[in-house]
Parts: sequence; C-alpha cells; structure tokens
Amino acid sequence: MSTVESRLATPLRTRRRAPLAALRDRAEQAASVLPPLLIAAERVAVTVAQGVHGRRRVGQGETFWQFRQYQPGDAASRIDWRESAKSQRLYVRETEWEAAQSVWLWRDASSSMDYSSAEYLTGAEWPTKRDRAELLVVALACLLVRGGERFTLLGSGIAPMNGRIALSRVVEMLDRNREADSLPAFEPLPRAGQLVLIGDFLSPLEVVNSAVARFAAAGLKGHMLQVSDPAEEDLPFDGRIRFAGVEELDEVVISRVEGIRSDYSARFKSHREGLAAIAGAVDWSFGFHRTDRPPHLALLALFAALSADHRR
Repeated sequence: MSTVESRLATPLRTRRRAPLAALRDRAEQAASVLPPLLIAAERVAVTVAQGVHGRRRVGQGETFWQFRQYQPGDAASRIDWRESAKSQRLYVRETEWEAAQSVWLWRDASSSMDYSSAEYLTGAEWPTKRDRAELLVVALACLLVRGGERFTLLGSGIAPMNGRIALSRVVEMLDRNREADSLPAFEPLPRAGQLVLIGDFLSPLEVVNSAVARFAAAGLKGHMLQVSDPAEEDLPFDGRIRFAGVEELDEVVISRVEGIRSDYSARFKSHREGLAAIAGAVDWSFGFHRTDRPPHLALLALFAALSADHRR
C-alpha cells in the first residue's frame, strides 16, 4: 500500500471504531456513577431473571393490562367498544390487581447484622449479614422493576413506586437507614400487600411471633428470609474462646468450645424451626440463607415464594 493510501485508510478505521469506543466510555462512566450495591445487585438479579416472569395478574385496579376476547359470563360494561370496532370480535379491557402488586421490603439493620466470622477463620471469604441482606433486598427490587411491580422500603414513609426511580430510592434509603431495631415496627398498610422481611431473626421466638402476628392480622402476606453466618450454624471454633455480645454487650468465656458444639447446633436448629412454625401459622413463607452460599439461590427461592403467593 502506498503512503497516500495508508494516510487515507487510517482515518477510515478510526472513524469506524470511534462510535464503539465512545459507547464503551459512556458505559464505563455510567457504571462509575452507580452505587456499588446496585451494580452487584443487578448482576445477581440477571442470573435469576432468565425464565422468571412478572407477578402481574388481572384484578380490580385502574392500570390497563391487556385486551382479551369476550367470553360468556363477562359483564357487558367491561367490553371495550373502541377496540372491538377494529375487528369482528368483542374485546374486554382488563386492569391489573394493583393492591397485590405493592411490596414492602425490610432488612434488619441492627448491630448483630454487622457480624461476619470470615475475619476470624483462615481463608474464609464471605460478607457480613447486613451486606448480604441489603444485596438481596436490592436484587429483589431489580426483579420487581422488571415485572412492573410497585415497592418501597418498610418504615420509610414513602408510598410504593415502580420503575428505576423506585430502585434508586430503595438504595438511597438503605444507605441512610444504617441503624434500626431487630424487628420491623408495625405500621398500617393496605390489605393484600406483601411484606418481605430479611434478617437474622435471633430475637426470642415470642418477640418475633408478636411482630409477625400483628402484620398478619392486618391482612398482609409475608415472606421471611433468615440470613445467618456459617459460624452461627456450625460453631467451628476450638479451644478457649471469649464471645462478646454485639447488641447486649455481654461476654461469655468457654474453655472448650468443641464440647458444646452439638448442644449449640441443636438449639440453633430448634430456633430456626420455631421461626418456620411462626411463619406457617399465619400462612407466610420462610426460608434461610448462609452468607457463604451464592446469593442468587436465596433470591430465586424468595421470588418464587412471592410469585406463588401472588397467584392465590
């Protein structure tokens, strides 16, 4: 190739690559602006989003959902004459069941959620319970956005919204609300709404039952997800260990931890079974998740429980 041809070819190649490079630059800039929590949650949600669908269904509401062909038994007042005039068939205008779309999300922001045993165990890498709970809350919100659902953070005082603005609001509210009680405070919510409660639920069972029963008595459906650290289940320590309380600030010194491991595990299991019984008594779902396990597994189970409850 001659020198002249080379000089002419170079700008052409540059012009072809420039738009792609500009797009990559914009994508990188956008990613740098987004909160890290939202970026991580989107990645988890993407792994679950394939094959799942929105939870919308027909019902009483104002938002248009779809047209369907008229069927015997449908009220004549439901016929959409403008749509029907376009063809030889009658069509009914259906709306969404808006009340059942509203989801209130909550995560435990108490001090016990800041615990992670990874810093005490060699080679361990897993987040605090708080970090995992917030990741699951935002990832679930991402899935709700995809399904066109309305949601908000319980206790925020903000009405449920949909779309990306609702997602951004949830992330902002999580960042502002860094301290709270171990269980959600009761607040009156519309009947047929749904609650998603994510925490370690280490409070006494009677206290947990009181909080859950009050929401259930108000006509709300709920889903509880217990997030636990591996050490809270397995008690992997050996020898003389001093355990310091996170919320009550008590200290306990145990000379041989391995000697109580079996009894401890049985008590932890009994507490979890008690939580499941509390949820089952009011027809709520209950699940559990360890921070050393992939988050998308818990997210998939939680979204499936939401969808199943919505179809009832």
